[in-house]
Amino acid sequence: MTSTFPDISISTERLVLRPFEEADIPALADMMNDESVIAWTRAPYPYSLGDARDQALRLAPAERTTGRGIVFAVAEFLTQRLVGIVHLRNTDWRLLATEVSYIVAHWARGEGYASESVLAVARWLFQDQKFERLELRTAAGNTAAQQVAQKVGCISEGVLRHAWIARTQTEDGGWTDLRTDLIVWSLLAEDLDGATGQLSGPDGFGVYPSYSDWG
Repeated sequence: MTSTFPDISISTERLVLRPFEEADIPALADMMNDESVIAWTRAPYPYSLGDARDQALRLAPAERTTGRGIVFAVAEFLTQRLVGIVHLRNTDWRLLATEVSYIVAHWARGEGYASESVLAVARWLFQDQKFERLELRTAAGNTAAQQVAQKVGCISEGVLRHAWIARTQTEDGGWTDLRTDLIVWSLLAEDLDGATGQLSGPDGFGVYPSYSDWG
């Protein structure tokens, strides 16, 4: 049995999920500096072009080659404009289970891109890669992310208390840490029948890894 994901692209009606390219770097930096991304993820801030280059061209490919997971740059099919990221991580090749996280660019929210891309990855994971379980974790206050989980057919399994550190903006414009709960969701192959897929709506953020998580 292989212990790495193949180097592939996945297409939907509106999107293509592919490896990062050099041309994605400015859009990636812009996406990661958005206030909502700062609030709900562990990404460094401010997020520089150097950070984006390192993530796109070194850290993301290493996720696949080391067997930890795979990172997809999500782009509009027609324009190739970067709209987000989907990341499979913490992959257990014996259990055939992995965890998904995702981000959507500020300008692309409300179009259903998060659910469309996560659902495409889930179908590929279960049908082509024969995986048994996909897990998603959302911060307790991130209701948009929870709606995405429900749209793709996830089942809520419980709460990890005080298991995440989000960020909240202070009066002076800075950021401070805020401890919060995590809601754990799971998706199995049979759950995909209830997925609504491409319906438009808010796009939240699955719990996204930090640089240390990426190695």
